[in-house]
Amino acid sequence: MSSDNTPYILYGLPHSLYTGKARCYLRNQGIAYIERPTSHPDFTQRIQPQIGRGIIPVLETPEGQVIQDTIDIIDYFEQRGVSYPAYPGTPLQRVVAVIVEYYGGQAMLKQAMHYRWSYRIEQEAFLFHAFSSGSDPELASKIMGRMNSYLPRLGVNEQSVPLIERSFETLLDLLEAHFAEHAYLLGGRPSIADYGLIGPMFAHLGRDPVPAGIMKRRAPRVYRWVERMTAPGLDVVEYADYPAEFCADDELPRTLEPVLRHIAADIFPELTDKLAFLEDFVARMQPADGSPVSDKPQVRQVGMVTTHYHGAAIEVGVEPYLCYVLQRATDTLQQLPAEQAERVMTRLAELGLEAAVPRNQRCRVARENNLEVWRNVE
Repeated sequence: MSSDNTPYILYGLPHSLYTGKARCYLRNQGIAYIERPTSHPDFTQRIQPQIGRGIIPVLETPEGQVIQDTIDIIDYFEQRGVSYPAYPGTPLQRVVAVIVEYYGGQAMLKQAMHYRWSYRIEQEAFLFHAFSSGSDPELASKIMGRMNSYLPRLGVNEQSVPLIERSFETLLDLLEAHFAEHAYLLGGRPSIADYGLIGPMFAHLGRDPVPAGIMKRRAPRVYRWVERMTAPGLDVVEYADYPAEFCADDELPRTLEPVLRHIAADIFPELTDKLAFLEDFVARMQPADGSPVSDKPQVRQVGMVTTHYHGAAIEVGVEPYLCYVLQRATDTLQQLPAEQAERVMTRLAELGLEAAVPRNQRCRVARENNLEVWRNVE
């Protein structure tokens, strides 16, 4: 996919959740690339000034185009044609895939960050090696301390920790049963659901010693899925006769339904409360069309909301970016004839996921020049 033998360049880090998502996509699709760390001079001197903040992953194309954000990176290649298109062509599967992508990339930050930082003492050598590789050890220690401090804003507190761990173990058990029959979440090739889920399941939960040990002991098939997702092409030796297609007729695998119900229990009521917060925020602030979602590019949250996680009271930061993720599900439904849209919503309701598709929102979030901006729809 590159021209003049110039490869794509992925700026990221091995222990980065979102870099892992982009890396898996590139490997699965057989796209030639070079990965460089944030300490590389090109990142600090050329890339960071273009994106306006220190954030990864960033893709640089052979033509010099700079793309930040995993959704935008994946969409860049999807629009050019790839070996295994990640977006299902049927509406129910597509909407469900977007919801699972949201779950992996946003809601599962609780599990990912809890297991990384609450067990820091047990994992200190591994984490320090990861964060100091290619950078100054003193700076690595500061970054680790800052990342550790994010836990309360994710809803990780004394009351929620046992529930977060129980949720991770339940997810492993349900995925273990699913992967006994299917190579990927929606069939025989990875979808955006798989790419969303692999972010936390590889970089944090599949690499850091404590959660990786739990995964290997409790759910070996899930660990094999992590290996498959990080290998070139489709590593499906255990599924030799399984076609590299999504399930036919817009059906969801029977074994995926318990996973989706678990996701619903994990994301609500928090997601509903976050969407309500954003609606109120826009009504009060009335941001201009195209204005940045926050005063500073590096600040992604616009406030805190009190909500509950499996019954435990938590306070979490609210990122408008979640609208950017989920509004693709809304768009899919709005483009359908009424009867088809109703069928999709009925299935989502059966799974407890109907509220994961924002409806009648005051505004949208777009991305311009690699930054999130408000997009009014009224």
